[in-house]
Amino acid sequence: MNPAILIENGLVFTGDQHDRAGRKNILIENGRISRISDQAIDCPRDTQVIDASDRWVTPGFVDSHTHYDAELVASPGLKESARHGVTTIVLGNCSVSAVYNTPEDTSDTFTRVEAIPREVMLPLLEREKTWTNPVEWVDYIDRLPLGVNIASFIGHSDLRSKAMGMARSVTDNEVATEAEQEQMNHMLNEALDAGFLGMSTMDSPWDKMDGNKYWSHKTPSFYGSWKERRRLLKTLRERDAILQGAPNLLTKLNAVRYMAVSTGLFRKRLKTTLIAMIDLIGDRYVMPLVATGAQVFNRLCNADFRVQSPPGPFTVYYDGVDSVMFEEFPAGQAMRHLAKQLDERNDMIRDPAFRSQFKTEIKKKFAPKVWHKDLSLTVILDCPDSSLIGKNFMQVAEERGLHPVDAFLDLIIEYDLQIRWTTTIGNDRREKYPMLYNFPYNIISFSDAGAHLRNMAFYDFPLQMIRHVQNSIDTGQPMMSMEKCIWRLTGELADWFDIDCGHLLEGAVADINILNPACFDQITEEVAEAPIEEFNDYPRLVNRHPGVVTQVLVGGQLIWNGDGFVPGYGVQQRYGRFLKKGHYRDEDGVTEGWTLAASTATP
Repeated sequence: MNPAILIENGLVFTGDQHDRAGRKNILIENGRISRISDQAIDCPRDTQVIDASDRWVTPGFVDSHTHYDAELVASPGLKESARHGVTTIVLGNCSVSAVYNTPEDTSDTFTRVEAIPREVMLPLLEREKTWTNPVEWVDYIDRLPLGVNIASFIGHSDLRSKAMGMARSVTDNEVATEAEQEQMNHMLNEALDAGFLGMSTMDSPWDKMDGNKYWSHKTPSFYGSWKERRRLLKTLRERDAILQGAPNLLTKLNAVRYMAVSTGLFRKRLKTTLIAMIDLIGDRYVMPLVATGAQVFNRLCNADFRVQSPPGPFTVYYDGVDSVMFEEFPAGQAMRHLAKQLDERNDMIRDPAFRSQFKTEIKKKFAPKVWHKDLSLTVILDCPDSSLIGKNFMQVAEERGLHPVDAFLDLIIEYDLQIRWTTTIGNDRREKYPMLYNFPYNIISFSDAGAHLRNMAFYDFPLQMIRHVQNSIDTGQPMMSMEKCIWRLTGELADWFDIDCGHLLEGAVADINILNPACFDQITEEVAEAPIEEFNDYPRLVNRHPGVVTQVLVGGQLIWNGDGFVPGYGVQQRYGRFLKKGHYRDEDGVTEGWTLAASTATP
């Protein structure tokens, strides 16, 4: 049993936007907040005291969109999120979860679309995967030395491929039989019984399969029609569960379909969340259209629909064309399809007909796109030819007297993955942040943590939002109060997803951050690179902001203190919990069912 902890004199944000922050003391006993007071608190003699003078005390942050499903198995501390004060994460997004299928099928569904190295994920699952259903998965998770709290969706692709077999589930015009639809529904109910939040699905044709068997097929969820999903949606609606999705941008009607599914006219409404509301450089009209649709369906059609939004510039990094962004247009798809046959791919790239096609597609103004495809808005970061570093592809083309596409493709042939470059694809206009931050029908929580390891790093998104809001307050043009900002990153998310976190209240489990506002100038948009030791030192992009987060507590115990994790973190002791949707309140609405003793399991 760990000693009590007293946090003294911190400026406390409770996670409720209507509670004005004030200097308070917080006593933590047996993993829970036993008392919050603006007066001195008498406490046991062996209590650990943390002086939070000149510090902010907030609930732990919530990240509702991650793909940590594999990393959780290898590295249960999830350190890159935890070091930034994220104490609750949600797995199983975008139709992919690691519950029902074989290690090979699970890996092939994840690794290409989420840019997780297959050579790491497949052996990991082959070694560790003992579970075959949600109950067994939860039991496995509960025996890990969790660093943070975990909640999860069950993936539609996971359900569909298990019921139909992978081959049929990724084949055009193959419809699930009545028995297979019933099996999917049974598995969904099984997951909901185990405490999963709901089901995630995916309609994007750009999400492709990895591996040797079904390379370049779309993920299984794409092939499941809305008619085939009807039974699953009915179950989600009846059980107050959540639908998470990603639309097909080739037709704007698909996003509208998600909004319509959420409506509660003459029926129970269905909580639905969709990715993503971003101020895209390539499609400036997308954000206002999505915002208008969300307002119409929520206000007039009794929907409960939310769009997920990252709070800062959406900057991505590429090694050659190794990115899901190249799945957006046929020429890019062709290059990605031949990624394992470089000689054949390079012969194709040299073909004048292919280059003509690439040039036509890259400049299509009204084609659906996430990547703006403007080669002047790029920066080459690394290349064997050091003279190219710091230039964009347009500049290289001008120097060589070439068309920008020809210059780009020539460099891909010559250097392949050795040429590394970056671009910002959205949220580049700071003047749009007040609308983005205050829009009532979005969720400020979209990091993709655990995926796209070499492509982006948004583990610190709560700190980025806090920085922008505080800057607006400091300049006398506040976008919102800091109380509202903290609420949007904590209590609002916890309440919408109906999970036990996000609030500082007497009786609540003590998931707490202590921040140093004097170091907020250390919060920058720069990224660094660090290896994942448990992934054979695979290098990934990370965020580093020294001094900003001074302490993090999960389950009433310190996991981060000063400038590092406590000894044995993520290896020896369990701090976090598996959070079951809505399973934490008794008949009077009081939190229940978790104690410190339950949090100290060994692996």
